[in-house]
Amino acid sequence: MGIESLIVFLIVGAVAGWLAGMLVKGYGFGLIGNIVVGVIGAFIAGWLFPALGISLGTGVVAAIIHAVIGAVILLVLIRLVKRA
Repeated sequence: MGIESLIVFLIVGAVAGWLAGMLVKGYGFGLIGNIVVGVIGAFIAGWLFPALGISLGTGVVAAIIHAVIGAVILLVLIRLVKRA
C-alpha cells in the first residue's frame, strides 16, 4: 500500500465516521475516533454486503457510502450495548 492509498483510506474513514456520527445522533468521537469508526464500519460492510449479495460498485463515492452504512451499523450496535 502506497502513501497515497493510505491517505485516501484515512480520508474515506474520517468522512464515513463523521457522516455516521451525524446520522446516529449523539455520537461524535473527534477526528481520530471518526477515522476509527469509519474504518471499522468499512470492514463490517465489507464482510456483510457480500454475504447478503449486495454490491455498491467501485470508486471513492461507493467506498464512502459503503463505510458509512457499516459505521452506522457499528454505532447502533454500540448504542444497544450501552443501553443493556
